[in-house]
Amino acid sequence: MGEADWRPMAPADLPAVMAIAAVVHPGYPEEEAVFAERLRLASAGCHVLADRQGPLHGYLVSHPWPAGTVPALNSLLGGIPPGTANWYIHDLALLPAGRGTGAAGRIVARIIDEAARAGCASLALVAVNDSTGFWERQGFRVAHDPALDRKLASYDDAARYMRRDLRG
Repeated sequence: MGEADWRPMAPADLPAVMAIAAVVHPGYPEEEAVFAERLRLASAGCHVLADRQGPLHGYLVSHPWPAGTVPALNSLLGGIPPGTANWYIHDLALLPAGRGTGAAGRIVARIIDEAARAGCASLALVAVNDSTGFWERQGFRVAHDPALDRKLASYDDAARYMRRDLRG
């Protein structure tokens, strides 16, 4: 991988994003329309890790969404509920060439700043693929919520709902 940095995602990036998703999250397939809708609804929360020569090495898709709830996989949101004070990280995916470079931590810090600017009190996500340790290093903590157990089971046994509060 050459020099790569995060930039805002554009609709033209969606085919490459889908290719990365197929490699990184084969067990959680989602249609391109899901990513396109989230980009349309919350462009400030969608970024790609791009090499100066053009190839993408990763992406982040995030958006405001009510705390304590998880959008169903491969489903359209329809809109962001008014007054939402939580920022949801839908997906962070890096190809092997982008891992270990600090890129993931940089984009998480950027999204935390974006959530704070948007007036959110917290961020949340579902950690999959044994990523809980990474998210804990970013200040997230597992939040046990029996109401989410059925949704989390649709991911896998190791899936964890995690939150990070932005305000004391």
